[in-house]
Amino acid sequence: MLYNVVEIQKILPHRFPFLLLDRVTDLAKGEYIEGYKNVSISEPIFQGHFPDHPIYPGVMIIEGMAQAGGVLAFKSMDGATQEEIENKVVYFMSIDKAKFRAPVTPGDKLVYKINVIRNKGPVWQLDAKAYVDDKLVAQAELKAMIVDK
Repeated sequence: MLYNVVEIQKILPHRFPFLLLDRVTDLAKGEYIEGYKNVSISEPIFQGHFPDHPIYPGVMIIEGMAQAGGVLAFKSMDGATQEEIENKVVYFMSIDKAKFRAPVTPGDKLVYKINVIRNKGPVWQLDAKAYVDDKLVAQAELKAMIVDK
């Protein structure tokens, strides 16, 4: 384990119920990150999606992958202090080539694997994939920018 949820909250501004990354298990600055979210039936999203057939929404998977990418971007900022990180935020610029390959349900461990395609200054282009039990369940190309709050 590299970062638990408490440490992730020092990097990202997201909080319950919208913090969608429980743990970071591997990270190489400027290259890739791996982390996961444990999907639980107690999450508020399942009250409406869908009460009799709970499916974790694809947009939440995309957001979780983006949050993992945000941790990667922040941790790749050489020489950045905790105060500098706290005064920045990552904004989505685009989501391309999104595909949802299998449903994610309560009890699943959703593993995010994010690789850097390109980084130029504050702009990050990422190849994002999500897995359950080593099966690809979602993928997308994400573009984001680190900006001042």
